[in-house]
Amino acid sequence: MNIQQLEYIIAVDDYRHFSKAAEASFVTQPTLSMMIQKLEDELGVKIFDRTQLPVQPTEIGIQIISQARIALAQINRIKEIIQEEKGVVKGTFHLGIIPTVSTYLLPRLMQIHQLHHFDIKIVVSELTTNQILHQLSKGTLDGAILATPLNDEHISERPLYYEKFYAYVSPKEKPLYAKTALNENDLNTTRLWLLDEVHCFRTQILHLCNMRKRGRNHSIFTYEAGSIDTLINIVDANDGLTVIPEMAIDNLSEKQKKNVRPFRNSTPVREISLITRKEYPRERMLTIIEDEVKEAVPQSLLDVSLKKFVVPL
Repeated sequence: MNIQQLEYIIAVDDYRHFSKAAEASFVTQPTLSMMIQKLEDELGVKIFDRTQLPVQPTEIGIQIISQARIALAQINRIKEIIQEEKGVVKGTFHLGIIPTVSTYLLPRLMQIHQLHHFDIKIVVSELTTNQILHQLSKGTLDGAILATPLNDEHISERPLYYEKFYAYVSPKEKPLYAKTALNENDLNTTRLWLLDEVHCFRTQILHLCNMRKRGRNHSIFTYEAGSIDTLINIVDANDGLTVIPEMAIDNLSEKQKKNVRPFRNSTPVREISLITRKEYPRERMLTIIEDEVKEAVPQSLLDVSLKKFVVPL
C-alpha cells in the first residue's frame, strides 16, 4: 500500500469513473486501474464494484476510502508543519463559507487577498454549516467562515466579527412601517419570511422571536426561501417582513434602505468566526486569512463588546 494508491481510490470515489479519475490524476486509465487492482489484491477485498455505472464503492470500500482521506490529510499536515517551522506561508487553503455570509463578504475578501499578493491560493466552497462540519471531519476543508459558537470540542473557533440583525419591512405593513424601530414581538404579528431549514441564520431568527421556545403560532404565516436576497425581493413584491444581516444593507437601493428597521429593546447579533479542526497546524496562514476578513468588513463589526448580544444557534 502506498500514498499514490490511496490518491487513486479517492479520485475514483470523487469522479465515480475510472477514465475521469485517471485524467484528473494525470495517469493513463490502465495505470490507475492496475494500481487499484494491486491494492485490492493486497487487502484481499474489492474496493469498487466495477459492474455498476457510475462505479460504486463496495461496503468495505466506503470504509477504506474514508480512512484513506484521513490518512492523506494527516500526511499533508506533516508537510504543513515543516513549512510552518521554516516560516514559509504558502500553499492552498480550502475554505468553506455559509451562503448568508459569502454573498456579502466574499467579493471584498477576494479583492483584498489579491491586493496583498500572498503566495496562498484560497479555494472557496459555499456550503451549509452541516456540510462544512462533515467536510472538515473528512479533511477536504482546511477551515470555514460561519456563525458560531458551535460548542464542538473538535473545532477551534477564531471570532472574526459581530454583525447586527435588522428587520426589513414592507411599506404595506403600515403599523410596523410607521415605527422607527421594532420590538422582537413585532416579528410575531405579521407574515415572517424565513430561509429554509438548512440555514443556521433561520435558526437564529427563530430564537430571536422565541418561536422555538413557544412553538409555532398558527396566526403566523411563515414562508421559506433559499437566500436573503430572495427574501428581500419577496417582501418588496408582496408584504410582511424578514430579518437581514447588517452587511446586506450596503447592497440595497436607497429606496430599499427606507424599509430597514433596527430593534428597539435589544441588539441581536450573530458572531462570525473562522473555524478549523483543533489540530490544524498552519497558524500563520490562519492569521493572514483572519486579518484579511477583518479588513474586508466595516470597522463597526469588529466591536468585541457586541459578543454579549449574540443570538444562539
